[in-house]
Amino acid sequence: MRIFLVRHGISEANLDKSIHGNIADHAIRLAPEGFRQARKAGEFLADYFKSNIKNEKARMWVSPYKRTRETAAEIISKTAPYILDVREHINLVEQQFGLFDGMSHEGTFNEIQLKYPNEYEHYKKCEDFEGKFWARMPMGESRFDVALRVHQCFGTFHRDREKHGIENIIVVAHGLSNRAFLMQWCHYSVEWFEAENNPKNCSIRLIEDNVDKGYIFEGFNK
Repeated sequence: MRIFLVRHGISEANLDKSIHGNIADHAIRLAPEGFRQARKAGEFLADYFKSNIKNEKARMWVSPYKRTRETAAEIISKTAPYILDVREHINLVEQQFGLFDGMSHEGTFNEIQLKYPNEYEHYKKCEDFEGKFWARMPMGESRFDVALRVHQCFGTFHRDREKHGIENIIVVAHGLSNRAFLMQWCHYSVEWFEAENNPKNCSIRLIEDNVDKGYIFEGFNK
């Protein structure tokens, strides 16, 4: 069984974080460059299938966010002969940031601390004491929560293989959810998760026969 983990192309919010203040996370679109990146990833996958996985079909599972749907559509435009069908799974979505959604805490400007000082202090206390993996965003999720819900997808993928004979699955999701997927599927540690960098936009990482084969397509920086 092969699983191809694909991160979405670069989004408008990756380039301009202020967009988060006006558009819900699930509705954020790809930037124009993100469409090109997704087509490049699709071209790579088409060549990979042609050279390495002849006469086999793939099922694509997609996070229902706008940017992942758009990435999947561009990939499909290049890999259509190999795609059996496309389905969505809500458990693949990005981390839910709750009260802090769309707010910046980078650099010297901390919008969260200014607007929600008490909630921010509580979160920072949890993060400092428990570690970032375990600290839950107010009214949102921790990285631990993401890992749990991503794991709930696995039964679906096993059924794809056992009941429908599908040996190849393409997952189009998000940086953190893809890291959580790889951690859970390959039984990596919490320490591995925290040390692992977020994948680049439109990077493709292969899991084959339950073994992490690493990135077969490096993807793109901003």
